This record gives sequence, structure tokens and C-alpha cells, in this order.
Amino acid sequence: MSVSLSWRKPLAAALMLAAAGTQAATGLNERVAELAEAQADQLESTFKHLHAHPELGFQETETAKMVSKRLKKLGYQVHTGIGGTGVAAVLNNGDGPVVMFRSDMDGLPLKEDTDLDYASSKQVTLDDGSKVHVAHACGHDAHVSWLLGIAKVMRDTRDDWSGTLVLVAQPAEELLEGAQAMVDDGLYDQVPKPELLISAHVFPAWPSGTVAVRAGRRMAGSDQLDVTLHGVGGHGSMPQATIDPVVMGARSVMAYQTIVSRNVDPQKPAVLTVGASQIGEANNVISETGVLKLNLRWYEKPVRDQMIEAIKRETNGIALAAGVAEDKLPEYTFKGYSEPVYNDEALAKHAQGLLAEGLGKDALMLGFPPVMGSEDFPMLVAGIEDTRTLFMEVGGGPADVVKNYMATGKLPPMNHNPKFEISDPRRAITTAVKANSLLLLDALAPQ
Repeated sequence: MSVSLSWRKPLAAALMLAAAGTQAATGLNERVAELAEAQADQLESTFKHLHAHPELGFQETETAKMVSKRLKKLGYQVHTGIGGTGVAAVLNNGDGPVVMFRSDMDGLPLKEDTDLDYASSKQVTLDDGSKVHVAHACGHDAHVSWLLGIAKVMRDTRDDWSGTLVLVAQPAEELLEGAQAMVDDGLYDQVPKPELLISAHVFPAWPSGTVAVRAGRRMAGSDQLDVTLHGVGGHGSMPQATIDPVVMGARSVMAYQTIVSRNVDPQKPAVLTVGASQIGEANNVISETGVLKLNLRWYEKPVRDQMIEAIKRETNGIALAAGVAEDKLPEYTFKGYSEPVYNDEALAKHAQGLLAEGLGKDALMLGFPPVMGSEDFPMLVAGIEDTRTLFMEVGGGPADVVKNYMATGKLPPMNHNPKFEISDPRRAITTAVKANSLLLLDALAPQ
């Protein structure tokens, strides 16, 4: 039986092209690693400076100045003051897609409790005259640092990609307001709309030097909600002549504890937290009003609606039972909002392959579950049809963090804890620079 061998030439050509592609990919991986490592000293220095000088949401003026100055020096077209303190930078590099990478800049209103020699001791005065400590207890100092590292890698690899890169340094993520503020302030009057948006966040739950990109649910949607209670004020010795918002607040807080457990399907993730109660100032004065500051977390919009409806039902019922007139029922003020973070399965799987090849399989963590924490970066592209998002988790813990967790069930202090710190920030940041640059280069690869 004779068989034609005419397929051999095209197959040989295809194999040669595949081999050339593999060699090119390997060479680019090495080039990205070299460019990231060459910046390690500067990026670590930047990180420590930012850590020692944190700024609250919408107050990131010095951070924004530093970012814009560095990006201008690299040749980016830089737009500042978007949404207050936001920065957007564009690098046009020929025909191709528009891809955006975003980092957040703001710190938290808490007092740092670490032994770091670059720990924050900063305090700021708020509009009401009160003073608060400020700390980078969520790693946004690392996020800004790796944004600058990525900017240089992408600038120095322009021969390997084609299209438009947009970098965003976003304010007020902790308030869940900064991304929407930038959009509302005309972000897309100044930069093109992206086809893909990538962002990343550091966590101490696994080692510095590792990253994770998993499909499906990654971070929850969230609302910041203020509930204002209206009562009747008076003297502490005459409670019968008042309607006490402290009591209404206490009853409401306790009533909220059953909303998730008795209203929401237990198979659907949800969290309702009362983060602050601000009612009254003096020992012997019953206040006229009070505010409860709530935070909601959810993955599905119907669950969100269910929680909001229950909050209003419980709070209004408590106010009416206390004798509040119907025209003075509680008010509900929605502030920060973010939709859930999901990774498309095909996109995540492709990213895993790229990162395993580019960083090594040992650097890729696959077992980290979704969390109820939130990220507002999806709001940058909410409503933009067909724009995809991809979220990467970056390790910031000690080398033995996973081993210790498996043995003891304990993790190091996590994000928003006064003792939060990134172990080996130099390695964590350079790893994030490599990983995110590889994803951007792939998304912008010439077709």
C-alpha cells in the first residue's frame, strides 16, 4: 500500500515555525525577567517610601505626583487629576488592541503595629477636625511599585508588542469609589476604552515569589451603606421624653445578625458587617440622630437586593416600634459600590499556561479559594460591551506560610490588620512585574 509523502514539507515548515515560536517565547520570558530584576533596587526603595508615607483615598496627591513623574520620564502620555487624584498613562505602539492595567494607591485609616524600620507613623486631620493614623495595611504600596516596574518593562519591550497600553493609578479603592470616580470624571475622554483590563492584588496567604490566576469567583461585590437614624434628643435623666437612637441602633445591629442566617440561601455567599456606630457624644445627652456604617458582600445581585430589603425592613420596623414618625424614618445612603470579580475560565486557563512557562510551575499557586473581600477595579469597565477582565493574586507571605497553615491552621496577619506586612517585598514586587508584564505582552502580541 503506497502512501503519499507530500505532507512532509508543510509539516516540517510548521514544526520549524513552532520551534521558532517556542524559542522566541523563551527569549522574551528571559528578557522580561532581566528587566524586572534590573529594577529590583529601585522598586524596593519606592515601596518602602510609599509604605512610610501612605495617603487616604482621594488624598493621594504625593503618590500621584510620583507616579506621573516616573511615567512621563518613561515616555508615556500622562493624564492627571482624574477622579480627584487618579492618573492614567498611555503608550501607543502601533496597530492592535487596547489593554489596560490598573493599580490602586490609597492607604487605610489605622495605626500600623509592625517592627518594620519603614513603618508608617503618619497621622492626618480629617474634615471634622479629628485625627487618624494612616497605614498601607492592604499592600497598595506594592501595587503602585509594580505598576511602575511594569511600565518600564513594557516600554523596553516595544519591539515585541503592538497596540495601545493604558496604565491606571487609581485612588480610593478602600472606599470602593475611586474607579467609578475616574469613569465619571471623563477617564474615557482622555484614554481609549480597553478590550482587556488586568489588575492584581497582594496577599500574605501564600509565599512571596508566587502568583495565582484562577477561574470563576475571586472577590465579592460590595456596598458601603450608611443608615441614619432619627430620634428625639434630650437629657439623659429624662429618657421618657426622647426617642433614643442609641437603643434603636443597638436593636438594629442585633437584628442585622439574622439577615444572612435567616433570609439568604446558605449556599449563596453573603456577609453583612456593621463597621461603625456613630451615635451621641456626651454621657448625659440623648442624641437626636445616629449613623450605622454597614458593609455588604455578595456574589449575586438578587442576594444583594435581598439584604438591602431586609435591612430597610428591620430598621424601619424598629424605628416605628420606638415611636418614630413616618416622615422621620431612617435614611439609607449608598456610597462605595463594586461588582464581583470573576475570571473567565478560558482566559484564566490561558494565563496559567503563560505564567507556568514564564515563571516556572513552582511559582503558580492553584489552590487559593475565592474570598469575600472586594476590589472595585471592574467598575473601570462596567458597561463597556465585550471588555474582559483578568485578576491576579500575588503572594506576599513568608516562604513557609503554606506549610505552617497546613500544620496549625494559622495564617500571618492578613490585609487590613495593623500587623499586616509583606514578607520579602522585593521578591513579591519583581514577581508581580514579571507575571503581569507577560500577560500584557501576550494580550498585545502582534497578530
